Amino acid sequence: MASYMSGFGNELSSEDPRCPGALPEGQNSPQVCPYGLYAEQLSGSAFTCPRPSNKRSWLYRILPSVKHKPFTLMSCGNLTEDWNEVEPDPNQLRWLPFAIPKATERKVDFVAGLHTVCGAGDAKSRNGIGIHMYTCNTSMVDRCFNNSDGDFLIVPQQGELLITTEFGKMTVEPNEICVIQQGMRFSVDVFGETRGYILEVYGAHFELPDLGPIGANGLASPRDFLCPVAWYEDRKVATGYTIINKYQGKLFACQQNFSPFNVVAWHGNYTPYKYNLKNFMVINCVAFDHADPSIFTVLTAKSTRPGVAIADFVIFPPRWGVADHTFRPPYYHRNCMSEFMGLIKGHYEAKEEGFQPGGASLHSIMSPHGPDADCFEKNSTAELKPERVAEGTMAFMFESSFSMAVTKWGLQTCQKLDKSYYQCWEPLRSHFNPNWKLTKK
Repeated sequence: MASYMSGFGNELSSEDPRCPGALPEGQNSPQVCPYGLYAEQLSGSAFTCPRPSNKRSWLYRILPSVKHKPFTLMSCGNLTEDWNEVEPDPNQLRWLPFAIPKATERKVDFVAGLHTVCGAGDAKSRNGIGIHMYTCNTSMVDRCFNNSDGDFLIVPQQGELLITTEFGKMTVEPNEICVIQQGMRFSVDVFGETRGYILEVYGAHFELPDLGPIGANGLASPRDFLCPVAWYEDRKVATGYTIINKYQGKLFACQQNFSPFNVVAWHGNYTPYKYNLKNFMVINCVAFDHADPSIFTVLTAKSTRPGVAIADFVIFPPRWGVADHTFRPPYYHRNCMSEFMGLIKGHYEAKEEGFQPGGASLHSIMSPHGPDADCFEKNSTAELKPERVAEGTMAFMFESSFSMAVTKWGLQTCQKLDKSYYQCWEPLRSHFNPNWKLTKK
């Protein structure tokens, strides 16, 4: 069972208990490291960033990561950063659950099962996002992945992940998330048919949202974020170990003859981490009206404009609905942000039919959206008593200030686009009454 240390962005240190004293004392790069290890720094920010945003870790490893054969271009499959391969589509889009390949037909690991749905921006200029699905059925064997372009926020929907990183091991189950930050090498083991969502951000790291008037406590607590403890393997791979590198939107591979998970000890504040969504402290309206979904933000990747995110990760967890004189479901909306939604389990409150676990929807910038006709009629006449909302459900949203383009795979190749989506609003009817009179309450 994996072990963890707690805290978001903390200065942490860890050494494999098989090698006590592996961390150098009092300095980062001694002339000779304990146990004959190599010292290697992994920088997640510029050296001169202010201390609150300066990210780096020191890794003490059996061999340095520079020992490998040259990288060569490999097939990207359905992973892409080509946002112009098909014409833009401003329509409301919804996908049925994305298909998971059967292991009896072909074996697909995490990297081979990456499919880009939509995105915007440019990894070269370090400004943008990509949204991907992963669908796989077999573990990565003697190969690992690292993303030179940005951070991966991984949202499992079906199947547990065992993620081995240079910092140690993490198990990540549905209703948990993990973040693998830029440049960190990792390998994924799965235990059957597996599916999930990935939010990739270029040029920024995820951080906890500011709480403002909420105060010191609320939403995602820093202590509930977990980082792995050091674990290493000193393993030679005579047949070759493959390092897969996502660089400028393309995939490259190189070979080396040893496992990259040879870090005996490490210290720093630049680490992978995981979080259980059940620990989120929900803030909600207790008087009237429907609060904006920003109150459900777990993590944010900020842009250079105050209050505007490259991407927010927002959840819609189980909670109480108690607002009086209020249409309680999400309101009808046109937004200057893009909204990509996924469903881990259950039924989303605004669309109980059609939006399924393992599927998704995209409401692009200024595309109207809101509750379907059944939801509107039901909640316009419902008795307003305290009730549990979203019990047994976990929906989420990747919200971005970028105007995202949908890929050819997302619109055509996956064959999961629900072309009848618009029909959920077709039964909406006019309730306008020009003779309506205000009644005193």
